[in-house]
Amino acid sequence: MEYQPVVVQSHPRPSISKHSAESRYWRQFKHPVFVKEYAPITSIHFSPSKPHRYAVTAATRVQIYAPRTQKITKTISRFKDVARSGSIRQDGKLVVAGDDSGLVQVFDINSRAILRTLDSHKQPVHVTKFSTLSPTQILSCSDDTTAKIWDVPSQSTISTFTSHTDYVRSGQISTSNPHIVLTGSYDSTVRLFDSRSGNCEMVMGESSAAGAASSAPVEQVLMFPSGTVALSSAGPIIRVWDIVSGGRCIRALSNHQKTVTAMAFDANAGRLLTGSLDQMVKVYDVSTYKVVHTMRYPAPVLCLAISPDETHLVTGMSDGTLSVRRRQIKAAEATATDPLRSSTYESFLGASHPRLGEGSLRGKAQSKPLGSIDEFRVESRRTKRLRDYDKLLKNFKYSAALDSVLRKQVPPTTAFSLIQELIHRDGLRTALSGRDDVLLEPVLRLLVKYVTDPRFGEMVSDIAGIVIEMYSSILGQSPLIDSLFLRLRKKVAAEIRFQKELAKTKGALAMLFSSSVAVNET
Repeated sequence: MEYQPVVVQSHPRPSISKHSAESRYWRQFKHPVFVKEYAPITSIHFSPSKPHRYAVTAATRVQIYAPRTQKITKTISRFKDVARSGSIRQDGKLVVAGDDSGLVQVFDINSRAILRTLDSHKQPVHVTKFSTLSPTQILSCSDDTTAKIWDVPSQSTISTFTSHTDYVRSGQISTSNPHIVLTGSYDSTVRLFDSRSGNCEMVMGESSAAGAASSAPVEQVLMFPSGTVALSSAGPIIRVWDIVSGGRCIRALSNHQKTVTAMAFDANAGRLLTGSLDQMVKVYDVSTYKVVHTMRYPAPVLCLAISPDETHLVTGMSDGTLSVRRRQIKAAEATATDPLRSSTYESFLGASHPRLGEGSLRGKAQSKPLGSIDEFRVESRRTKRLRDYDKLLKNFKYSAALDSVLRKQVPPTTAFSLIQELIHRDGLRTALSGRDDVLLEPVLRLLVKYVTDPRFGEMVSDIAGIVIEMYSSILGQSPLIDSLFLRLRKKVAAEIRFQKELAKTKGALAMLFSSSVAVNET
């Protein structure tokens, strides 16, 4: 009869909280590259057009980085004071930035020449952004409590918004309507302006707004691409405002411990990324506003941005560190193309693609002919190699087989499966007999380690009974063996106490459940 190898028993493992698909996606942003600047990084902005260069603003300069190499390709340093909010236009050709002297300057991104200088503000300008739908217009927000819409060709002001009473440190032009402007101020309000009328059309955050008062200054504002919902951060709280229903606060999120300083959407606005002074970046699912992933950084986060192709996550910190995390695009994701979008009729018919509905063969080898159906084919079966312990069991070397599974690198499931096989063969006593203190030590260590494991506890108890019966006469001759027996006894006593406490708890819970059922029935 052919020898049957030992079957290693599989035991159900306790459920372990694995990372969700969402978390696994954001964990792909790894291999961070750290670039050290000599001043806090206050702004990061990606170019919407390829190759998605990004502008990093720190101290008195705006630096343009190449995403592939993380190297500086351009440095714009023609500022009289600390530069703020370097932003690249939709076509990737112009850069706008403000500074603490109140100037707003437009630069050519390649030649770094100053194309326009807008000098109407009297205090530091913290926000400068191009309009997405009107690329010749710029929004600027200043500490002089005003926000302005500029016409770049004529260097003139289109609208000036003066409703705020404190520093205006955040703002955005709607991506769905070029006339709608959202701003946040240190007067604790978020305001919605219309550049056609020049008036404030909606105020969010006042005490009159259904008790949604916030004494903290508004650090950041963000508007959804649809233009119907806005977000604001004041202190550690992020608020969600429903613009359609008149600026009502519909959610308040308090997942950060310190002030939220940065907010950004991913490419399709399905996820919200927030950065805070608590050194954390959190990712929210905007459908539920639940945190789906958290990233920790070595310093307080001041700004962040994610590339339009979602391959780079760049974060700026207060100690001047720029962190760049990269995600490798999978081959299937990079080469996935739709054959129906081909530009020619021939390619649609299959000139450049395999015929629709048909697969393609991989590899150079062609299939061999099967021959006549009346032929008999003799297949050679490859014999499976036996493991070391199987070879020893096959030769009835029970003691050596047991020693082979008592090594450290052998998993416990294999060791106890072999012991179970020895019990079936009535060879366990033979394997355990005739051992000195050196050979008995690994047996006792195995028992001590797994005596409280619910997978092997019952078998360990049986083996321990046999070992004690066989070797009780040698107790006192080896200090090491004596200490292992003592440890086994202590672990068994502790487990018995634990089981008694569990039984008491189980009885108490049963009484509570039975009494609650009785109350419900009455």
